[in-house]
Amino acid sequence: MNEIVARLKEGETILYPTDTILGLGCDAKNEDAIEKIYQIKNRPSSKSLIILVDSPKMLQDIVEVPELAWDLIDLNEKPITIIYDNPKGLPASLVAEDNTIAIRLTDDLFCKKIIGKLGGPIVSTSANLSGESSPKVFKEVSEEIIKIVDYIVDEAKTFVPQFTASTIIKLGLDNQVKVIRE
Repeated sequence: MNEIVARLKEGETILYPTDTILGLGCDAKNEDAIEKIYQIKNRPSSKSLIILVDSPKMLQDIVEVPELAWDLIDLNEKPITIIYDNPKGLPASLVAEDNTIAIRLTDDLFCKKIIGKLGGPIVSTSANLSGESSPKVFKEVSEEIIKIVDYIVDEAKTFVPQFTASTIIKLGLDNQVKVIRE
């Protein structure tokens, strides 16, 4: 765990198990590392990334959380990513053109430990090249990604997902809900 966090603090990218699928991640406050994630995935920077937080407090430090969000988080049976308005304290490269950010409050203990030791959110995007299907297990990760990512977390090699990709919901401060992905 200490090595993972040290690498993140140095601006490295990681391939790691998330609460959903295998992910590519980095320190969500490091512009250079975020740019590396876009390059690894060959993804346009206009397509924003998801971040993971480990606690309600960390979530509230980044966005104003509508009351409805807490209900959605509590009631959803699988991990849920919510797109919030007006994030603060994050690099511009993580914020979408409409001034929103996709955040998942993770329950996964492994992810929570990384985030807690890092002291801030981490990027969490599927470990695939843009446009390709998301790998469910390590052997499905493309060789291109394996060669380019800075560090492969050991637990990624034996990871078996409990869930498919998270549900994504856009939730405005006016409590308007739009389902992006179920």
